[in-house]
Amino acid sequence: MNGLLIGRFQPFHLGHLAALEYALSTVDNLWIGLGSSNRPCEKNNPFSADERKQMILDSIDDSMKKRIQIYPIPDLENHIKWIDLIDTIVPKFDIVFTNDDLTKHLYSKRNIKVLSIPFTNRDVLSGTNIRDLIISDQKWDDLVPMGTKHFLNSNSAKQRLKNL
Repeated sequence: MNGLLIGRFQPFHLGHLAALEYALSTVDNLWIGLGSSNRPCEKNNPFSADERKQMILDSIDDSMKKRIQIYPIPDLENHIKWIDLIDTIVPKFDIVFTNDDLTKHLYSKRNIKVLSIPFTNRDVLSGTNIRDLIISDQKWDDLVPMGTKHFLNSNSAKQRLKNL
């Protein structure tokens, strides 16, 4: 059975890692959609799809890598067309993992099973919070996997975020 998990992963953090682990405990293979892949770098989307893919791959072990595929998912203004577009990008899936109410609604109307993802420390583990901590020189590196930490440090994320 295949599953789909879509997120922005700006940046990929421990909550995202827990979501991947949860999804992989339910399905054989997981398609990860990198949402907003067509958006230019900006304050809320500072990392490209390729950079986010690299963060994910650098943060998971080989057994997980064998069971996932990562796909860029562009934003569209029309939500119905957006989920139709997803069908043309990713292989067939049986389950969608999401906490987004609109995504839940759209896929449930298509008779696709939708599972909510248990949140892990949601008040702390959010991309917005982590980006804010980086910009303000506060401790953030314990909120991301080692692969993401290394990526952010080696790619001058702090300076990029301040510039945006």
